[in-house]
Amino acid sequence: MKSSVNLFVIVLVVAAGISGCQKLNLSPSDWLHPASLRSQSPDEETSEIEDFVETKVETPFIGDYTQITGKNLIALEGVGLVTGLKGTGGNPPPSVHREALLREMRRRNVKNPNHILRSPSTALVIVKAYLPPLIRKGEKFDVEVYLPGNSEATSLEGGWLMESYLAEQAMIQGRGLLKGHILAKARGSILIPPISNEDRKKAVAGILRRGRILAGGVSVTEDRNLALYLRNDFKSIRNAMRIADRIGGRFHHFDRYGIEEPLAEAKTDKKVVLKLKPRYKHNDSRYLQVVRKIAFRETDVAQRVRMQRLTEEIKIPELSERAAIQLEAIGKKSIPILKAALKSPLLEVRFHAAVALAYLDDGSGLKDLAEAAREEPAFRVYALAAMSAIDEPEAHIYLRELMSMTSAETRYGAFRALWTLDKNDPFIRGEDMNGQFMLHVLQTELETPSQDDPNQKEGAPKNGGPMVHITHRKHPEVVLFGSQQEFRVPIAVRAGDVLITGAPGVDQLIVSKYAVGEKDQRKKVSKNIAVVIRTAVEMGASYPDIAQMILQAHQQGNIEGQVEIDALPEGGRLYYRPVEENALMALKSGEMKSSKSKKKKSARVGNENMVPNIFHSGAPRKKTSSKSSSDSSEIGEVTLSDSRKSKSSDDDGKFIKQSAFKDWFRYFNK
Repeated sequence: MKSSVNLFVIVLVVAAGISGCQKLNLSPSDWLHPASLRSQSPDEETSEIEDFVETKVETPFIGDYTQITGKNLIALEGVGLVTGLKGTGGNPPPSVHREALLREMRRRNVKNPNHILRSPSTALVIVKAYLPPLIRKGEKFDVEVYLPGNSEATSLEGGWLMESYLAEQAMIQGRGLLKGHILAKARGSILIPPISNEDRKKAVAGILRRGRILAGGVSVTEDRNLALYLRNDFKSIRNAMRIADRIGGRFHHFDRYGIEEPLAEAKTDKKVVLKLKPRYKHNDSRYLQVVRKIAFRETDVAQRVRMQRLTEEIKIPELSERAAIQLEAIGKKSIPILKAALKSPLLEVRFHAAVALAYLDDGSGLKDLAEAAREEPAFRVYALAAMSAIDEPEAHIYLRELMSMTSAETRYGAFRALWTLDKNDPFIRGEDMNGQFMLHVLQTELETPSQDDPNQKEGAPKNGGPMVHITHRKHPEVVLFGSQQEFRVPIAVRAGDVLITGAPGVDQLIVSKYAVGEKDQRKKVSKNIAVVIRTAVEMGASYPDIAQMILQAHQQGNIEGQVEIDALPEGGRLYYRPVEENALMALKSGEMKSSKSKKKKSARVGNENMVPNIFHSGAPRKKTSSKSSSDSSEIGEVTLSDSRKSKSSDDDGKFIKQSAFKDWFRYFNK
C-alpha cells in the first residue's frame, strides 16, 4: 500500500511539471526568443530585455538611456565696496543695495560706515559672477563689478574691491529679493578698458563704470560634480548600478591607500554621480562624449565585431570622429586600431585618431596633433588641448616649436597648453608680480624657424617676430614672446601712479612715482619691456595698470611687435575637406594634388559648447543651433537644470549683454 502511494505521488509531480512547462510554453523553438518571457518584476523584465538586446549588431550606449546635469553656470550676485578711487566715487543713494552693504559693514564692526560711503574715494558696486561647472572648493574664477544706474560715482578706474560675499539671488513676486546660500567670495583690483583722453570727454567714458577682476572670485562651496539621470522609462536601481559599474570599469582612480575607486556611483534609482577623470580635467566635454559612448551591455564577441567595423569607419573622414570616440570609450585595447589610423594620408583622420590616443595616455600621435594645430584652425583648439594631456618630453618640444609660429592664437594657444601641462617648464616659467599677476618672458628669438609655417609671409620676421600678450579673462598674466623687446623712444606712458618717460635717443628710461603722503620714487632702467614692468610693479603698479601701460604704448607706437589680448583658438570652426577626387588620390598616392577644381565639402568641428576649459573664456556659453553640429546630443550638452540654478531677471540679461568684454581692447588694433 505504501509503495503504491509513493508511485501515485511521483506520477502527480511529473504531471504537474509537464503541465507547468506547457503553460509556460517552454518548447525548444521558444528558447531562441528570450524576449517572449515576461517576469512579474520590472527589474527582472528589464534585465531579460537587455540580455536580448546584447545580441544585436547595434550596441546600446549609456548615452541612449541617460541625460547629463551639472554643466551649467550658477549665477551669483552680491554687493561690495570699492576703495582707492581718485575722486571718482560718490555717496550711494538709498536702496536695498545700500542697506545690504551697511548691514555687512556693521557685522564686520566697521566704524562710521555712512561716513565711509560718502567718501569720493569709495563707491558701492554690484558684484556678479558665474560659478563654473566642476569647480573645486578654493578654486578661482572671474567676477564682474559695475556701478548701479543711479550711482553718483563716475569711474572705477584704479579701484580695489574689498572682500564681498556672492550668493544666489532671485526676485520673487510679493516677497522681494531673496538671497540663497553664500557660494563664493570676491576681492581684488579692477581691470577696466583703457581709453584715450578724447574718449573720456565723450559718452564712451560710461564704460569706466564697470570692470572685471581676473581670478577675483574664490569658491567656498562644496565641489561641483556631474550627474547622469536615467530616462523615466528606464530608471531602476538595477540599471543605475549597472551604468555606474560600466563607467567605473572604464574610468577609475586610486586613493591615497592605493585602493581602486570607480568614478561613478549610483545614488538613487535614477541618479548616477559622475566624477571627473584627472586626464580630462581641462576638457570635460570630451569626457562626457566618451562616457556617453560606453556600451551599456555588450559581450566580448559583440565588442570584437564592433571594433572591426570601427577599424574601417575611422578611415572615412565623415565617420572618423564618431569612430575615434567609440574606440576611446572602449579603452586601451583600441590603441592598435588608432595607431593604424595615424598612417592615413588624410589629416582629418590622423587628427581624430591622435586625439583619442592622447586621452588614452599614448603619445604616438603627437606629431600629427602638432601638424593639426599648425595647419588647420578648425582642429587647433582640440589638438592643443590633447597635447596638454600628454606629459611626455616630445609634447614639450612640439609646443615650444608652435610658440614660434606666425599666428598669434597658435603661439599663445601653445603657451597655454604647455602651461597647463607643466607650469615649471623652464621655457615658460613665470615670475610672480606681487601676487597680482604672472610675467612670462620667452626666449622665442632663439628658437629655430619653422619651415612649415602656413602663415609665414616673405620678408616677415622669423619665429613669428616679437609679441606681447595680455589677458582680461581667467589668468592675469603678461607673456613676452621675445626676451629682448624694448620700448621705442620718445615715450611717456602711465601705469597707474607710475610714470615711464624717455627722451629721443636715450638708452635708459625713467620710472618714477609721485604720490601724496608717500616718498617720491625715481629710478633709471633699460628700455627692456620686462625690466620696466618689474620696476613699475615694485613701485606699486597693479595688473590693470600694467595692461593699460602696454596698450597705451602700443597705441602711441612705442612697441615694435604685435600686442594681442586673449588670442585664444576657438571651437566650432568649419573644416573644408578635400574634394572626392583629391581624397581618392590622397588615399592612393599620399599626395593632395588635383588639377580639377570642385566645391569643397565643409564640416563643423565641435561647437562653442565644446571648447576645452583651458581655452574657454569663462563667460556663459551660447546655445548652439542643432544645425551647427550633427551630433550635438552626444557632446555632454546640458539637458537637465541643476537643482541650484537660479533664474535671471530681465536686468540680469541686459547686464550680461552689456558686460560682454569681448571687444574691450579692440580699440587699439594696428
